[in-house]
Order: sequence, then C-alpha cells, then structure tokens
Amino acid sequence: MTLPIVLFLLAGLVFLIWGAELLVRGASRIATAVGISPLVVGLTVVAFGTSSPELAVSVMSAFKGQADLAIGNVVGSNIFNILLILGISSVIVPLVVAQQLVRLDVPLMIGVSFLLFALGYDGNISRLDGILLFAGVVAYTIFLIRQSRKENNAEVEAEYAKEFGAEKQGSWWKNLGLILVGLGGLMLGSKWLVDSAVAIAESFGVSELVIGLTIVAAGTSMPEVATSVVAAVRGERDIAVGNVVGSNLFNILSVIGLSSIVAPTGIRVSEAALRFDIPVMIAVAVACFPIFFTGYRITRLNGIAFLGFYVAYLVYLIFTATNHEAIGTLRTAMVYFIFPITALTLIFMTVQEFRKRASLRSR
Repeated sequence: MTLPIVLFLLAGLVFLIWGAELLVRGASRIATAVGISPLVVGLTVVAFGTSSPELAVSVMSAFKGQADLAIGNVVGSNIFNILLILGISSVIVPLVVAQQLVRLDVPLMIGVSFLLFALGYDGNISRLDGILLFAGVVAYTIFLIRQSRKENNAEVEAEYAKEFGAEKQGSWWKNLGLILVGLGGLMLGSKWLVDSAVAIAESFGVSELVIGLTIVAAGTSMPEVATSVVAAVRGERDIAVGNVVGSNLFNILSVIGLSSIVAPTGIRVSEAALRFDIPVMIAVAVACFPIFFTGYRITRLNGIAFLGFYVAYLVYLIFTATNHEAIGTLRTAMVYFIFPITALTLIFMTVQEFRKRASLRSR
C-alpha cells in the first residue's frame, strides 16, 4: 500500500461528506422555496441526504462488480451506527428513546434486516428484490409524512422550522449549483473511495467484504456520526436515536434497493456475509428492542456495552482476515459465553419491564 492510495481514500471520504452536505443544503432550500414544509424536508430530503454517501459508494461498487463492497458498506454501516454512534452518544449523555421508535421504527428495522437476509439467501439480490426494497422506503416515507402531519406536534414543527426553514434560501441557480456540485462530489468521492479500498484490500490480502465492513462503512457513516453526537451534546437526545434508526432503515431499503436496481445482474451476496456479518447486523437490531423498551432510554452502561461489542466485532474481523491463531478461542468465547449471557440479560430485562408495567396497570 502506497501513500497515494491512502491519500485518495481520505480525499474520497472528504468529498463524500462535503458532497452530501452541499446536496442536502441545496435540495432543502429549493424544497422550502416551493412551499414544502420544513418538517417534510427534514423527513425526506435530509433523511435521504445523510444516506447519500452509502448510496454513492454502493451504486459505484455495484457498477464496478465489487458486490462485497456494496453489501459490506451497508451491513457495516448499520452495525457501526448502533454500536459505535449510539454507544458514544449515550456515554456523553443517556439517550431518550421516543415511544414511536419502540412501537414502529425499531420493529421495522428488525423486519427489513431479516428481509435482507431472506432476499440474499440465494446468493443474489436481484433487480426485482431491489424494486421491492425501494417500494418499501417510498411507503415508509409517505407514512412518516402523513403521520407527522396528523399528529400536528407544535414542538416537532418548531424544531424542523428552526433547522431547515429559517436559513436564507438564495437564488434558484445558486441552489441548483449546490446540488450539482454536491452530486459531483459524491460521484468523485465514491470513485476514489471504492478504487482505493479495493487497492488496500489487494495489497493486504484482505477481502473487499472486510474493507467494506470497516473502513468504507465508518467513512460513509460520518454524517450520521456528526448528526447524532451533536444532537446528544445539544440535549436533543431523541433526535440522536431517531437519526440512527432511520438511517439503518434507509440504508437497507434505499441503498441496497437502488444499487440492485441499477446493477445489471443484481448484487451478489457472499457466503461469508450470510454466515456471519448479516446475522450480526440482525442481532444488533434485535438487541435494540429490549434495551430501548426498558425505560425508553439508553443508559451510559448500555453505551459502554455497545462500544465493547463493536471492539469485539472489529477484533473478530481482523483475526479472521489475518488467520490469527486466536480466532478459534475468540469465536468460542463469543458463541458460548458472550452471546448467550447477553441474550439472557436482554430477555430478563424485557420480562422485568413487562411485569413492572403490568403491575402499574393493575393498580
């Protein structure tokens, strides 16, 4: 691996984040200028915009035939979002979980995670599968808009107006220029990132899947990192959680959906991803429900546990990639000790919470 490859990787990440920022800014200004409410802008333009780096990288990877990068980018981003972003955010300040997340969004996240596994079980996510996934994100977005308008929550409306409605709109040409430059930044950044990631994988003898699950996933999740951590610091603790759950839904439905639609023969799903990485993504999504359900908050202790699991996951990937002699011991510890103890703890927490609420209702 040479210095130019590393520089291209870093430049690709910078252009992706910069391009996403310009795209969101220009599109949100135009949307508000034509009379679309700031709430709808936040739920659509901004939601898609924060997932645009993942989309750009996965589409570029699918076109270039690097399916492992396309899948690894999304699966790795979803694991990264929950374990690392929520872990860091909740260590900064315990996070509040909105009831709608527990009742609707988290079950949906779990459902689409299982759906991704089912669609890819035959080794390929076809164009038809992609259409199904993208239809899901369209339906979900329409539902969010209708539900938000129905609730008519003044605080939510005020928050979105503050974030997306008070900014100077500028001229149409300037905003169209922002969109075009942003798209250009995404395209150039994704090309540099994909090419340099493949070169790094080849130089180290590491699979493209591992590179996608680690470096590429972390890089394309930077907008989510910034949004959630800043929201936690500002005390907007429900936004920090909602951003991560929403991003995970968009990653599977829109990123994988669109990538498999534009790819000539769909996206190939490797046996390694089906055997380990996608099940880990599902397990992380499932684990959110009892943690979020218990008291509707993520404590600092939960955050530390999230960070610990992410470190263990990274160590496992590195050991597997390098054929480390300790991989057998680590796998045994995770399968027979860490996972069962964690599962039993989550089940116990959920049962205790159900009993507590049943006792309160009976009084």
